Amino acid sequence: MKNDLTFAINSITFDENYQPSDSTRITTNFANLARGDSREQNLRNALRMIDNRFNALANWDNPQGDRYSVELEIISVDLDIKGSGEAFPSIEVLKTNILDRKTNERIEGIVGNNFSSYVRDYDFSVVLLEHNKNQTRFSVPDNFGDLHGKLFKHFIQSDSYKQHFKKRPVICLSVSDNKIYQRSENHHPVLGYEYLPNESSLTEQYFQKMGLQVRYFMPPNSVAPLAFYFFGDLLNDYTNLELISTISTMETFQKIYRPEIYNANAAAGKRYQPNLNNSDHSLTQIVYDREERSQLAKEQGKFAEETFIKPYHAVLEQWSANYA
Repeated sequence: MKNDLTFAINSITFDENYQPSDSTRITTNFANLARGDSREQNLRNALRMIDNRFNALANWDNPQGDRYSVELEIISVDLDIKGSGEAFPSIEVLKTNILDRKTNERIEGIVGNNFSSYVRDYDFSVVLLEHNKNQTRFSVPDNFGDLHGKLFKHFIQSDSYKQHFKKRPVICLSVSDNKIYQRSENHHPVLGYEYLPNESSLTEQYFQKMGLQVRYFMPPNSVAPLAFYFFGDLLNDYTNLELISTISTMETFQKIYRPEIYNANAAAGKRYQPNLNNSDHSLTQIVYDREERSQLAKEQGKFAEETFIKPYHAVLEQWSANYA
């Protein structure tokens, strides 16, 4: 039964000519930039911000601050349930590649970065909302995230993944505005100071079911920590340039989408609570509709329910029960 779920991996370049495909979640960071009248300017500005941030962090043997450029690929993963003849767009992530202009070498970066999943939309925007309807106290269903976690682990262990990628993914997210983070003495030359959260969050628990652990670091000259979700050993499994490719990419997206936190005019102190109502922040020159994003998450959850969860319910139940 385990082999009845197989994955097909496709990739396209994310550049100023990028057009989202029909199967892409339009709330996804990179897809949202590529819409509307400002799309080309949005994409150009975002890519320039990524390159500038990369060179600022990779400043050794880089006197002009222009040695490196980051190239991004959008990795789309289609899930095929054998016998159905149809593929479901299960996840999309970003892959970084680094161009070293000094040596003309192209260095493979990290896969993961941004994480986009229709089934996650279904869990958070359909299952969780239904479960808490008419409840006086918020709670989480017992098996919340189980199927999604197993599907993700199955993908990471698959031959498809191993043929395409040398290392396991690192996913980089925003910090949570309902937690308090305490700066520790642990300092990494690229990731910066480590921050420790006061409690676990639902997002952490959800990603834990995907096999991922989390650590929080604030890179040099950043104003807030980032959440790094990973397998294995974050600090030793990846090179400095690989880590910088993730920081520069995801910090740029967060500055666009969470300017109250990541483009704040004051940096996080030793004890830090993110504030989405912080008015003391700067805006990037990039157009983005946040309100639309939260509305669309529900539509995307319904799409997953109608085209994947309901039609293949029995198959998925059986597969999940047998998954080791």
